[in-house]
Amino acid sequence: MMPPIAASDAAARRRQRWDRYLADLRTQAAVPQPLETVGTLLRVTGLVLEAAGVRVPVGSVCDVSSPGQPPVQAEVVGFSGDRAFLMPTGDLHGLASGARVVPRPLPRVPPRLGEDHHPWRRTEDRGLHLPMGDGLLGRVVDSHGQPLDREGPLERVRAQPMIRRPINAMDRDPVRTPLDTGVRAINALLTVGRGQRVGLFAGTGVGKSVLLGMMARYTQADVIVVGLIGERGREVKEFIEDILGDEGRARSVVVAAPADAPPLLRMQGASYATAIAEHFRDRGRHVLLLMDSLTRYAMAQREIALAIGEPPATKGYPPSVFAKLPQLVERSGNGLRGHGSITAFYTVLTEGDDPQDPIADAARGILDGHIVLSRELAEAGHYPAIDVERSISRVMTAVAPREQLEAARRLRQLMARHAKARDLIALGAYVPGHDPELDTAVRLHPRIVALLQQDMHERARLESSRAQLAALLAG
Repeated sequence: MMPPIAASDAAARRRQRWDRYLADLRTQAAVPQPLETVGTLLRVTGLVLEAAGVRVPVGSVCDVSSPGQPPVQAEVVGFSGDRAFLMPTGDLHGLASGARVVPRPLPRVPPRLGEDHHPWRRTEDRGLHLPMGDGLLGRVVDSHGQPLDREGPLERVRAQPMIRRPINAMDRDPVRTPLDTGVRAINALLTVGRGQRVGLFAGTGVGKSVLLGMMARYTQADVIVVGLIGERGREVKEFIEDILGDEGRARSVVVAAPADAPPLLRMQGASYATAIAEHFRDRGRHVLLLMDSLTRYAMAQREIALAIGEPPATKGYPPSVFAKLPQLVERSGNGLRGHGSITAFYTVLTEGDDPQDPIADAARGILDGHIVLSRELAEAGHYPAIDVERSISRVMTAVAPREQLEAARRLRQLMARHAKARDLIALGAYVPGHDPELDTAVRLHPRIVALLQQDMHERARLESSRAQLAALLAG
């Protein structure tokens, strides 16, 4: 039992803390709050709302409402003089000229009981605050953080700002640890490091979603965040139930912004998925971020930029698109030394399988490697359809042993030699004995093809993939 003197001291300290807390509340009540400006909707042109009288920063969220109609949420994306340009996140049905444009109130930070601090104060962040936390695991949400899986409201989550300060490049932990993706071709020849950012370059219908599902089920990660951005609505449920499966979904968070969502919601979905990954990384967890696709994100930004009058540049893409891509991608990667990591795979759709597509070309320059899926291999029934000769992992030399690097280099040489002589072999003009290097390539070709193929329900561990690669070249 606590002595009477100690008990009285504890009660006195509690009274002092409550007195400071009540004093903060009285101070807050006495401080006059600034009046919020209310704007007027002047024009709706395509996807853009033009309002007057709204003086808030770019990125602020406003509610646009007409009498008798529910408000429409919109975000400020630009301005010209005293006119603000907003992009809606929902249907514009019911809006009329003269609708009220009301900025969302500034969030207030409450005082903590028993701490010396300023009283209740307003932050300067008018941007979105969306739910984050462990309650998102196993759930499917939209770009607003609203559940789509009909499993009830989110629990154990807390609204946090979407805008985060970037990590200093010198404070990041370097990529030094190999990551087991469960895919033999990647583990053996394109070894990925924890904290690496890789692009998955593919046309439509070559198996990129299946490959993403394999990595989601088999990759060694504490949390998996999947961003389905701009894809067909039908594919959302199929990816979750058929490809991701119960094993992958249990430790996953899925953010879905399908193709019929407004462009601002598609961009917001990509940012929300990245913010969720950052949330878990900052708490020391190793996160796998799968985003399908980076191209749809760029297309959404193109729609917004063109709608507010930005001139097109490269193949119809305004300059802001190429500025937004690195801002999104650089948020992933390793955190501070000793903390968590985000290993990210971004799918990049190459229009007409054109590798010189401007988005594909820009993505190759900002990512730490690229994995190219070949339509020719997919049509031949070779899955996963990874074109090893055109793919590269820029951090493999830092995470793979020297013996594996030499074996991977040797295998690439044999594959290139066989590819050059493919026409001769098909015509029957190849005669063994004249070229020892080609003889070896032809002899090992069936085993190489078998090594690179893998069923979607088969898991290939990193060590076994290395051992199979060494055994193939030794045989």
